[in-house]
Amino acid sequence: MAIYVIDDHPLMREAVVMLLRRIRPGSEVVELSQLSDLERAVETRGAPELFCLDLKLPDTVGISGVKLLKRLYPDVPLAVISATPAADVEEWCTEAGADVYIEKSAGASEIGAALRAMLQGDSEFADLEYGDSQTETKLSKRQKQLIVMLDEGLSNRDIAERLGISEHTVKVHLWRLFRRLGVKSRTQTLHFARTHGLLSS
Repeated sequence: MAIYVIDDHPLMREAVVMLLRRIRPGSEVVELSQLSDLERAVETRGAPELFCLDLKLPDTVGISGVKLLKRLYPDVPLAVISATPAADVEEWCTEAGADVYIEKSAGASEIGAALRAMLQGDSEFADLEYGDSQTETKLSKRQKQLIVMLDEGLSNRDIAERLGISEHTVKVHLWRLFRRLGVKSRTQTLHFARTHGLLSS
Protein backbone atom coordinates (compact mmCIF):
# COMPACT_ATOMS: atom_id res chain seq x y z
CA MET A 1 0.00 0.00 0.00
CA ALA A 2 1.20 3.51 -0.79
CA ILE A 3 0.19 7.11 -0.15
CA TYR A 4 0.14 9.23 -3.31
CA VAL A 5 0.86 12.97 -3.18
CA ILE A 6 -0.11 14.58 -6.49
CA ASP A 7 0.94 18.23 -6.74
CA ASP A 8 2.92 20.03 -9.45
CA HIS A 9 4.44 22.52 -6.99
CA PRO A 10 7.69 20.88 -5.77
CA LEU A 11 7.94 22.75 -2.46
CA MET A 12 4.34 22.03 -1.46
CA ARG A 13 4.59 18.42 -2.57
CA GLU A 14 7.75 17.90 -0.54
CA ALA A 15 6.18 19.56 2.50
CA VAL A 16 3.17 17.21 2.40
CA VAL A 17 5.46 14.22 1.91
CA MET A 18 7.53 15.26 4.96
CA LEU A 19 4.35 15.57 7.02
CA LEU A 20 3.20 12.12 5.96
CA ARG A 21 6.57 10.53 6.73
CA ARG A 22 6.48 12.09 10.18
CA ILE A 23 2.91 10.86 10.74
CA ARG A 24 3.52 7.37 9.33
CA PRO A 25 7.23 6.49 9.46
CA GLY A 26 8.09 3.69 7.06
CA SER A 27 5.08 4.24 4.82
CA GLU A 28 5.56 4.21 1.07
CA VAL A 29 4.91 7.80 -0.06
CA VAL A 30 4.87 8.43 -3.80
CA GLU A 31 5.28 11.92 -5.29
CA LEU A 32 3.66 12.77 -8.64
CA SER A 33 3.44 16.07 -10.48
CA GLN A 34 0.51 15.10 -12.72
CA LEU A 35 -2.34 12.59 -12.77
CA SER A 36 -1.29 10.98 -16.05
CA ASP A 37 1.65 9.37 -14.20
CA LEU A 38 -0.58 7.64 -11.65
CA GLU A 39 -1.42 4.40 -13.46
CA ARG A 40 2.23 3.51 -14.04
CA ALA A 41 3.11 4.50 -10.48
CA VAL A 42 0.41 2.27 -8.98
CA GLU A 43 1.71 -0.67 -11.04
CA THR A 44 5.23 -0.23 -9.73
CA ARG A 45 4.77 1.26 -6.24
CA GLY A 46 1.63 -0.44 -4.99
CA ALA A 47 -2.11 0.03 -4.43
CA PRO A 48 -3.19 3.41 -3.01
CA GLU A 49 -4.06 3.82 0.66
CA LEU A 50 -4.66 7.57 0.48
CA PHE A 51 -4.56 10.30 -2.16
CA CYS A 52 -3.44 13.87 -1.43
CA LEU A 53 -4.45 15.85 -4.52
CA ASP A 54 -3.87 19.41 -5.64
CA LEU A 55 -6.68 20.79 -7.80
CA LYS A 56 -4.52 22.72 -10.23
CA LEU A 57 -2.39 20.27 -12.19
CA PRO A 58 -1.04 20.43 -15.76
CA ASP A 59 -3.49 17.76 -16.90
CA THR A 60 -6.65 18.69 -14.93
CA VAL A 61 -9.37 21.31 -15.23
CA GLY A 62 -11.46 22.36 -12.23
CA ILE A 63 -12.45 19.27 -10.26
CA SER A 64 -11.70 16.81 -13.08
CA GLY A 65 -8.88 15.27 -11.02
CA VAL A 66 -11.24 14.51 -8.15
CA LYS A 67 -13.75 12.88 -10.51
CA LEU A 68 -11.06 10.78 -12.18
CA LEU A 69 -9.61 9.47 -8.93
CA LYS A 70 -13.02 8.57 -7.50
CA ARG A 71 -13.98 6.82 -10.71
CA LEU A 72 -10.76 4.76 -10.71
CA TYR A 73 -10.47 4.25 -6.94
CA PRO A 74 -13.92 4.84 -5.38
CA ASP A 75 -12.97 3.32 -2.01
CA VAL A 76 -9.63 5.08 -1.49
CA PRO A 77 -9.76 8.15 0.81
CA LEU A 78 -9.08 11.41 -1.02
CA ALA A 79 -7.85 14.62 0.57
CA VAL A 80 -7.81 17.68 -1.67
CA ILE A 81 -5.07 20.09 -0.57
CA SER A 82 -5.43 23.28 -2.56
CA ALA A 83 -4.57 26.97 -2.52
CA THR A 84 -8.08 27.77 -3.77
CA PRO A 85 -10.29 29.15 -0.95
CA ALA A 86 -12.64 26.50 0.41
CA ALA A 87 -15.63 28.81 -0.08
CA ASP A 88 -15.04 28.67 -3.83
CA VAL A 89 -14.70 24.94 -4.49
CA GLU A 90 -15.07 22.79 -1.36
CA GLU A 91 -18.71 21.93 -2.02
CA TRP A 92 -17.98 20.93 -5.62
CA CYS A 93 -15.08 18.78 -4.51
CA THR A 94 -17.08 16.92 -1.86
CA GLU A 95 -19.97 16.39 -4.27
CA ALA A 96 -17.46 14.91 -6.75
CA GLY A 97 -16.25 12.50 -4.08
CA ALA A 98 -13.43 14.20 -2.14
CA ASP A 99 -13.48 13.16 1.50
CA VAL A 100 -11.94 16.30 2.93
CA TYR A 101 -10.88 19.68 1.55
CA ILE A 102 -7.85 21.36 3.11
CA GLU A 103 -6.59 24.82 2.23
CA LYS A 104 -2.82 25.02 1.82
CA SER A 105 -2.90 28.17 3.93
CA ALA A 106 -4.06 26.07 6.91
CA GLY A 107 -0.46 25.39 7.86
CA ALA A 108 1.53 22.27 8.63
CA SER A 109 -0.03 21.45 12.01
CA GLU A 110 -3.63 21.55 10.75
CA ILE A 111 -2.83 19.71 7.53
CA GLY A 112 -0.89 17.12 9.49
CA ALA A 113 -3.70 16.62 12.01
CA ALA A 114 -6.25 16.08 9.23
CA LEU A 115 -4.05 13.59 7.37
CA ARG A 116 -3.23 11.75 10.61
CA ALA A 117 -6.95 11.36 11.31
CA MET A 118 -7.56 10.04 7.78
CA LEU A 119 -4.81 7.44 8.16
CA GLN A 120 -5.94 6.16 11.55
CA GLY A 121 -7.44 2.72 11.45
CA ASP A 122 -10.82 2.03 12.96
CA SER A 123 -9.04 0.27 15.81
CA GLU A 124 -7.76 3.67 16.90
CA PHE A 125 -11.37 4.79 17.19
CA ALA A 126 -12.15 1.88 19.48
CA ASP A 127 -13.83 2.03 22.88
CA LEU A 128 -17.03 1.09 21.11
CA GLU A 129 -20.28 1.96 22.78
CA TYR A 130 -23.03 1.05 20.38
CA GLY A 131 -23.74 -2.26 18.71
CA ASP A 132 -26.88 -2.64 16.62
CA SER A 133 -27.53 -6.32 15.99
CA GLN A 134 -29.29 -5.63 12.69
CA THR A 135 -26.83 -3.20 11.15
CA GLU A 136 -23.72 -4.29 13.10
CA THR A 137 -22.92 -0.61 13.33
CA LYS A 138 -20.52 0.30 16.11
CA LEU A 139 -19.62 3.81 17.11
CA SER A 140 -16.83 5.24 19.24
CA LYS A 141 -17.38 7.78 21.99
CA ARG A 142 -16.11 10.53 19.68
CA GLN A 143 -18.59 9.50 16.98
CA LYS A 144 -21.40 9.53 19.55
CA GLN A 145 -20.31 13.06 20.52
CA LEU A 146 -20.40 14.14 16.89
CA ILE A 147 -23.94 12.85 16.39
CA VAL A 148 -25.14 14.73 19.47
CA MET A 149 -23.46 17.93 18.28
CA LEU A 150 -24.94 17.53 14.80
CA ASP A 151 -28.33 17.14 16.45
CA GLU A 152 -27.68 20.42 18.29
CA GLY A 153 -27.14 22.08 14.92
CA LEU A 154 -23.50 22.98 15.57
CA SER A 155 -21.33 24.05 12.64
CA ASN A 156 -17.91 22.53 11.96
CA ARG A 157 -16.36 25.59 13.57
CA ASP A 158 -18.55 25.22 16.68
CA ILE A 159 -17.65 21.53 16.95
CA ALA A 160 -13.95 22.35 16.54
CA GLU A 161 -14.10 24.90 19.34
CA ARG A 162 -15.96 22.55 21.66
CA LEU A 163 -13.56 19.67 21.08
CA GLY A 164 -10.41 21.79 20.91
CA ILE A 165 -9.42 20.58 17.45
CA SER A 166 -9.15 22.17 14.00
CA GLU A 167 -12.05 22.44 11.56
CA HIS A 168 -10.13 20.21 9.15
CA THR A 169 -9.93 17.48 11.78
CA VAL A 170 -13.67 17.84 12.40
CA LYS A 171 -14.26 17.27 8.68
CA VAL A 172 -12.18 14.10 8.81
CA HIS A 173 -14.06 12.81 11.87
CA LEU A 174 -17.35 13.48 10.06
CA TRP A 175 -16.03 11.71 6.96
CA ARG A 176 -15.16 8.67 9.09
CA LEU A 177 -18.58 8.76 10.76
CA PHE A 178 -20.38 8.98 7.40
CA ARG A 179 -18.39 6.00 6.10
CA ARG A 180 -19.16 3.98 9.22
CA LEU A 181 -22.90 4.63 8.90
CA GLY A 182 -23.00 4.39 5.10
CA VAL A 183 -24.41 7.91 4.71
CA LYS A 184 -23.32 11.01 2.81
CA SER A 185 -24.58 13.99 4.78
CA ARG A 186 -25.44 15.42 8.18
CA THR A 187 -29.14 15.02 7.44
CA GLN A 188 -28.74 11.34 6.58
CA THR A 189 -26.62 10.83 9.70
CA LEU A 190 -29.31 12.26 11.95
CA HIS A 191 -32.02 10.22 10.23
CA PHE A 192 -29.93 7.07 10.74
CA ALA A 193 -29.26 7.98 14.37
CA ARG A 194 -32.92 8.51 15.15
CA THR A 195 -34.15 5.37 13.38
CA HIS A 196 -31.51 3.26 15.15
CA GLY A 197 -32.04 4.72 18.60
CA LEU A 198 -28.70 6.53 18.81
CA LEU A 199 -30.30 9.77 19.94
CA SER A 200 -32.61 10.42 22.87
CA SER A 201 -36.13 11.08 21.65
